[in-house]
Amino acid sequence: MVLCNIAVMNYTVLSDLHQIAITKIVGHELCLFDEALMISYAHDETEDLMFMPSMVVKPDTPQKIAEVMRYCNTHCIPVTPRGAGTGLSGGALPVYGGVLLSTEKLNRIIHIDEKNLQVITEPGVITQVLQEAVIEKGLYYPPDPSSRGSCFIGGNVAECAGGPRAVKYGVTKDYVLNLEVVLPTGEIIWTGANVLKNSTGYNLTQLMVGSEGTLGIVTKIVLKLIPYPPLSVVMLVPFSDAEKACEAVSAVFRAGIIPSALEFMERDAIEWTLKYRNDIPLKIGPEEKAHLLVEVDGYSLETIRNEAEKVAAVMDEYQAISIHYAESAEEKNALWKLRRSVAEAVKSNSIYKEEDTVVPRYELPRLLKGVKDIGKKYGFQSVCYGHAGDGNLHVNIIKGDLSDEIWRQELPKGIREIFQLCVSLGGTLSGEHGIGWVQKNYMDIAFNPVQLQLMKSIKHIFDPNGILNPGKIFPDTM
Repeated sequence: MVLCNIAVMNYTVLSDLHQIAITKIVGHELCLFDEALMISYAHDETEDLMFMPSMVVKPDTPQKIAEVMRYCNTHCIPVTPRGAGTGLSGGALPVYGGVLLSTEKLNRIIHIDEKNLQVITEPGVITQVLQEAVIEKGLYYPPDPSSRGSCFIGGNVAECAGGPRAVKYGVTKDYVLNLEVVLPTGEIIWTGANVLKNSTGYNLTQLMVGSEGTLGIVTKIVLKLIPYPPLSVVMLVPFSDAEKACEAVSAVFRAGIIPSALEFMERDAIEWTLKYRNDIPLKIGPEEKAHLLVEVDGYSLETIRNEAEKVAAVMDEYQAISIHYAESAEEKNALWKLRRSVAEAVKSNSIYKEEDTVVPRYELPRLLKGVKDIGKKYGFQSVCYGHAGDGNLHVNIIKGDLSDEIWRQELPKGIREIFQLCVSLGGTLSGEHGIGWVQKNYMDIAFNPVQLQLMKSIKHIFDPNGILNPGKIFPDTM
């Protein structure tokens, strides 16, 4: 077979012959060709980027996906896998056209194994739906990205999603035991075994998690579960100094407390969210520059109250203005609604770019200060919030009054400096959003040529013709 060279291909428009052949595999009712119907598949939640595929297919079995991949591999047709389209790095954008393959029809929770605390699910199940299904059994799947009410569990696997409760419970990779995967060449494999310990050969399961749909298409997922912690205390803590709020974060852990969530929101993030949503009853004073949202959870009310008191003592030590305890389930839900709505609020306010920075949590104050200093240098405003307990700061760069020329030409220099700062502090480019299309040309900051070539070689082993999700992760110069 002649190897494809997707890297230098122009946008791929499928011939009628190819469209007919792929439609025959999938079924006409599961294919889209009309641009008006495909427009929602031409973008994800990354900025305002738009790439139109030649056709959209929605296979409802792994076998159909395998046949599509086999055909496209043979004919060098690019295939872009897609979950719910909630990604923030352009990972589901069909940048080379061709086939957009949606997993939305693979949407069954196959089996909740209460004896072994596991669940087998298809990738098109909404994360919150999965969580609620296992909670009914007294079980818990903790990773909870802000988009959990709309994102798919398969997309979470592709990006190794985290969310607020990753600080205590870990991210997606910590729960994936085994995966059924369709390879770019059409084979269907299982990557591991449904066991808690596995020291048998290379760990293909963990290689797939976070690979952003570039190595294979996940069609079944085996996740471990834990008992559901029914009790929690939620606190909202305002500070007059945002850097002091960041300093308090690592101090909580040094005090021996591992909260189930520890979130940072600077003032603009909260103000914009309160304007965006008028159903959150919260007022912030003029002296409040940043807030920490802290949750402790568990099985004993006495234990979590003691932990909350220790957290409060740390907050006082770092000059918190006050501590607001959510007194009811409604208040807790309102505070979490506030936090989970920040991204939407920022997006509705202005054109923006979101950088998913991450550093060791003790370096968070230096990261925040550095981001603000870089913003002054390049003339941009940033709105920062994120999973402070993980050192994961979402930096939203606001276009505002910046000219299009500065936005296109100068801003990438500022973003490069932000990532260089992250790496200098012991961090890296992304904590949970992935690299995808928009961050790939910054990968040289985090990795040297040898490391990048190793990754590229792994990609080639799985996908020798380079047809699966091309144009992602690797810099254009490779």
